[in-house]
Amino acid sequence: MSLRPFDSQAALFSTAGLSAQMFPATDRFRIFQQKIFPRLVRARAKLAGAYCQDNGRPGVEPVLLSGVTLLQFLEGVPDRQAAELLHYHAGWNFALNRQLGDPAFHPTVLTYFRDRLIEHEQSALVFAEVLAGLVEAGLVERRSKQRLDSTQVIGLLSRMSRLECMRETLRLALKELAESAGAFGRPAFWDELWERYVQTKLDYRTETSVLKLKMDQAGVDVLRLLEWIGKLSNPQIAQGRQVQLLQRVWDENFQLDERRTAQQRPAQPAGAVHNPHDPEAQWAAKGVGKHRREHVGYKVQVAETLKDGPRQPGEPTPNFITAMETQPAIGSDEAGQVQVEQEQAAMGLEKAPELYVDAAYISAEKLAQAQNEGRQLIGPAQPAPKKEGRFCVEDFQINVEQRKAVCPAGQQNTQCSRLEAQATGKVDYRFEWSTHCHTCPLRQRCLGDDQKHRTVVVGQYHSHLQARRAEQKTEVFQQKARQRNAIEGTQSELVRGHGLRRSRYRGKAKNALQNYFIGAACNAKRWIKRVVWELKRAQLGAKVSVATG
Repeated sequence: MSLRPFDSQAALFSTAGLSAQMFPATDRFRIFQQKIFPRLVRARAKLAGAYCQDNGRPGVEPVLLSGVTLLQFLEGVPDRQAAELLHYHAGWNFALNRQLGDPAFHPTVLTYFRDRLIEHEQSALVFAEVLAGLVEAGLVERRSKQRLDSTQVIGLLSRMSRLECMRETLRLALKELAESAGAFGRPAFWDELWERYVQTKLDYRTETSVLKLKMDQAGVDVLRLLEWIGKLSNPQIAQGRQVQLLQRVWDENFQLDERRTAQQRPAQPAGAVHNPHDPEAQWAAKGVGKHRREHVGYKVQVAETLKDGPRQPGEPTPNFITAMETQPAIGSDEAGQVQVEQEQAAMGLEKAPELYVDAAYISAEKLAQAQNEGRQLIGPAQPAPKKEGRFCVEDFQINVEQRKAVCPAGQQNTQCSRLEAQATGKVDYRFEWSTHCHTCPLRQRCLGDDQKHRTVVVGQYHSHLQARRAEQKTEVFQQKARQRNAIEGTQSELVRGHGLRRSRYRGKAKNALQNYFIGAACNAKRWIKRVVWELKRAQLGAKVSVATG
């Protein structure tokens, strides 16, 4: 699909020529046209790389499609309504520099446009362009304080039991094999499986004992089918998408015993498939007790700038989103921080000199790394594991660099050993009190019944962790760490105002694209509000000057 030449200038009889009374200087659509649309025009060269040159019928202008998609996430409307608004809404046409009477396009064009962005790895393009505009406008510094936190994204799928997931995966594989393996004949049990899993639906009212038998039967049936596929002369059939997924789901739910029969696993491994229509969506849980929340889907890391100082009455937030990194649901926050920093570097931003986070991002290694880079990683450290009535690692004064440690009874260690894991290279230190524990009055609070003397194992960067645990108890640190709390409000804005909590699409790639457009829409909205506030303040200042002059 090729592209027509693009004219970024408005024609004489376009919406750009409409009366200033309809779209005054403080109108959001005028500000979108003046501030944001030019950034989309700058990205056209990159967008054009996703289209063929002089081949096929001309495609819809990608600058227009990127602007429509951004407005779509700003307004929270689906594809069909977005196409209708482009046809009837004067503000949308004005913001996108469209001429009156320009033909509209079918809503499915937006779907193909998003697929094209994903295919050519341009999902973050609009987000990056809006962020670059904020940097150019002086609203975001390339090196600035930031805060970071993650939140869950619920996948666009239904919750399935293990039995439902296994049966649905088998159904999809059978339908794929009906086309890919039809020339090789069908096994004797084919009709039996087709009737059982394609033509028959599972009755959710069935008794639990019967459902267990059905699960066992599904495991046996899948094993028979996979063995038949392995004997086919065409190895490409086994590489089919649904067949590969069937093998994975079977491995996650069953295993072979010594008699080579299928036995159901007591629990699924982390990252297991919970719905074959979105195998990348994973189960995860956050919180404990009544605050525990479970979901199947993804996770997104949200980074935001942090500007100090009080704001004037009515002044909108001066902070903007600098990263929207999508992760698997079971991804760690420490790994997410690394991905966020890589994403920001690709967009021309430097690492934050001060990064405000919660305890999930704090570890001894991360604290040491931040210190070596001359940065501050501000957040509370997780407490050491502790048994009721027993001393834990926090009760020991440990100096890893000098290989010395003092126990709660005031005794110094008698031995220190350096332990290095060959597989990972991780270094730990084991401190021992071999002779002091025999007659120690605190022995009952320090040792277990089967222990002769106390040992403590810590990592090579434990001193940084120990210092943070002491520092976080001070009032100064607690006051400073409160600056992280506002990221919760930003996440609430993204969830309530832009639909971040729920996926619109299936698959990690499409969810990443959705999250980038949500971040771009939030930044565009904040940018517009900032410009409106500055214009109104300037107008008010002009009126005061005239009145006092």
